[in-house]
Amino acid sequence: MADTFHLQITSPDRVFFEGEVTMVEINTTEGQIGVLPNHIPLTSVLAPGVCYLHVPDGDPKVCAIHGGFFEILQDRMTILAEVCEWPDEIDVGRAEAARVRAERFLSERPAGTDIARAILALKRSAARIEAARK
Repeated sequence: MADTFHLQITSPDRVFFEGEVTMVEINTTEGQIGVLPNHIPLTSVLAPGVCYLHVPDGDPKVCAIHGGFFEILQDRMTILAEVCEWPDEIDVGRAEAARVRAERFLSERPAGTDIARAILALKRSAARIEAARK
């Protein structure tokens, strides 16, 4: 059996995932990282994106995570996420509409547009769409 470590993903409304994994691929504000067993201790900020949970003897589980924080210790990783969604929980039509809205705001930049908020909405909708298509 492959080396594993314990992963817990928690959002404000539930324990999203808890179990053993062989690898986690996740987006940080500094870029994408892969976490393997015995990773150096690290605490960082999550960016919206698709997360891949590599479980022993199975296909990777895919989810969309929309920001938060994580901590890596030698034998475990804890993710405190603002929002987590499995692909079957995502309304793709709604995500597509949000993507179109955000792109329109960013291209037209109407008066009073919060650019940072529009960029975040675009990243979240892209993460939802990508996760739902996996």
